[in-house]
Order: sequence, then C-alpha cells, then structure tokens
Amino acid sequence: MRLFILYNLQLEIINFLCTNYREGESFVQFLTPKPKKMKVLWTTVLTLALITALGQKPLHIYGGKDHEIYLGCLNCNKYDVSSIWNEYATYGSKYNSKSIWNEYGTYGGEYSSYSPFNSYSNAPPIIVDKEGNSYGYLTTNADKSDRANFSLAITICKNWKEIKDDVSSWYDKIFQ
Repeated sequence: MRLFILYNLQLEIINFLCTNYREGESFVQFLTPKPKKMKVLWTTVLTLALITALGQKPLHIYGGKDHEIYLGCLNCNKYDVSSIWNEYATYGSKYNSKSIWNEYGTYGGEYSSYSPFNSYSNAPPIIVDKEGNSYGYLTTNADKSDRANFSLAITICKNWKEIKDDVSSWYDKIFQ
C-alpha cells in the first residue's frame, strides 16, 4: 500500500511538472516562485516526504496459548527475514512449524485451535505493533470478538488457501 501511495505521489509530481512547464523556460525560471504553482508543488513534496519518513507501522503476529510465540511480521516486505511474505524464511515458509502458511503445523491450516484459518478457533493469533497495541485477531472465525477488520487481514483470511501456495505473488498483488 505504501508503494502504491508513493507511486501515485510521484505521478502527481510528474504531472505537475509536465502541465506547468512552458516550452523555452529554463528550470530556474520554472522554479521561480509563482504562488499557486509553488503551493501545489510544495504540498505534494511535503506529503511525499512525510509518508516516506513515517512509513507504515510494522504489525506483528503472535500465537499460542498466551500469544507468546512470534509468528512473523504481517506487513513487512517480502525480503525481510521476519516477514510472513518471505517464502524462504521462517515465517513465510509453508514448511516451517512457526509459519501460518504451514497447513499441517500448529499455527496454520484449518484444524489447529491456534491457527488463524480455523473458523471455530477461540485462540487465533493476535496482531500487534511494537508498542503492544492490538489490531485484533487474525482469524476466519466470524464470531470472534475483536477480530481484525482491516483490508490486509480480511484478504489473508479470505484467500489463505491460495496464498499459502504462492506467497510471493500474493505479496505483489496485495502490496504493489
């Protein structure tokens, strides 16, 4: 999502430059203050800088009886070793015991009580940020109170069977 926003802002800047630049005008003349043009340009530049600086807050998944088992980063990029989207690392592998994509493991599949994909589970993984703020439970159990209801969590729960077989491609679909 962050990449999508950055891409759109870059397009806005290019669009601004293309529509406001006059043939024969030097770049210095173009940048010479013109109240309306400069306001739009600087607003766009500052917004881009703010999004880049703040970034997206990493969200982490914890599972198990007391949510003491780290299960990976929910929204980190697919090359991050802690990402659930890195199919070659612990938390993104469909073969690792600490991966939600391992359908035969404790934290994946539709039968384990600690899996987000068990539609009857009362002990699904929880999503938190590094400060410990909860973003809800990652679960397909529609009756679970405090279920995560943001688009990424919903997409994962709706498409988990397809995602587990092609984690990297789904990362590209969702985030880019």
